[in-house]
Amino acid sequence: MAKRSKLDAKKTREDLIGAAMRQFEQQGYADTSINDICKDVGITKGALFHHFPTKRDLFLEVWTRLQVAMDTEARAAAIEARRLTDPYSAFLAGCGVYLKFATRRDYQKIVLIDGPAILGLQGWYESDHDLGTQNVEAGVRYLAKKGIVEESRVSALAVMIQSALNGAGFALARHQSDVTPDAIYDAFEAMVKGLR
Repeated sequence: MAKRSKLDAKKTREDLIGAAMRQFEQQGYADTSINDICKDVGITKGALFHHFPTKRDLFLEVWTRLQVAMDTEARAAAIEARRLTDPYSAFLAGCGVYLKFATRRDYQKIVLIDGPAILGLQGWYESDHDLGTQNVEAGVRYLAKKGIVEESRVSALAVMIQSALNGAGFALARHQSDVTPDAIYDAFEAMVKGLR
């Protein structure tokens, strides 16, 4: 019977995360109540708090899941795009996935808009750094290995490129009329290919 309870608990947790993701995307963090999420899943607040002590903890789980999904897809795209004749292909493919995610409503609302407000700018930056900058640095390190950029600049370039990607994501989330995903990707590609 205990095994069934663990399965039920796991399903409830996943249902909570799914309901919270929908609510946070549609209404935003501030306008989403614990009651709305509980009603959506059909559980009590006590059951929710068994899994997530606070609404912020639930938000952080949703935020992290979106980031991990983007990261997983970016890594797969980079691996698939690797070409011996084009040292930029894998790096640009991975970054292209991030830019694609930055056009998605769920990613925009949860990661780019509510994320910095709920996690605090420092908390958002640190969490984003843990996931994103490591991958960007690996891409820049590969470019250094190919002799395209100086090894001594790898860490600094990774920080600057990650910041450029985040800036592009924020611009896409604001729906700036003069900034399109294609224009950002073209500019980003030119910037990366201009690195030395």
